[in-house]
Amino acid sequence: MHLLKSVAVAAALASTLSLSALAQDAAFDPNGTFVDEFGTAFTFALCGSGTDLCGTLDVLKGDSATEENLAYVGTQVMQAQQTEANVWKGTIEAGGLSGEATITQTSADTIDIEGCQAGLLCQTLTYSRQ
Repeated sequence: MHLLKSVAVAAALASTLSLSALAQDAAFDPNGTFVDEFGTAFTFALCGSGTDLCGTLDVLKGDSATEENLAYVGTQVMQAQQTEANVWKGTIEAGGLSGEATITQTSADTIDIEGCQAGLLCQTLTYSRQ
């Protein structure tokens, strides 16, 4: 019986430690609007269980601003699950295309989005808080 109690206590402690490991850095709040160097803007908000990150495309500029892609302005195109503090992994979907994305909040006012298609073609863009 003592062994079962020890296992239960260890499991509860491990669960608590893993949840706190995913906690946000208090100085880093991903909620808000972030813009890249081309003028493309996303509004990010914690969603789902409160640790997922959702992204709504607000403005689309540059080579990606095709008629097909502009139809996604104003819609949620990204949802990602938190994998560690200030890091989320999920998908970006727009225009019939889907890609894997890693979103990393690198400071209180910057977010990097690395998008990959088929795991081969990857690009990272930095977005600054507006």
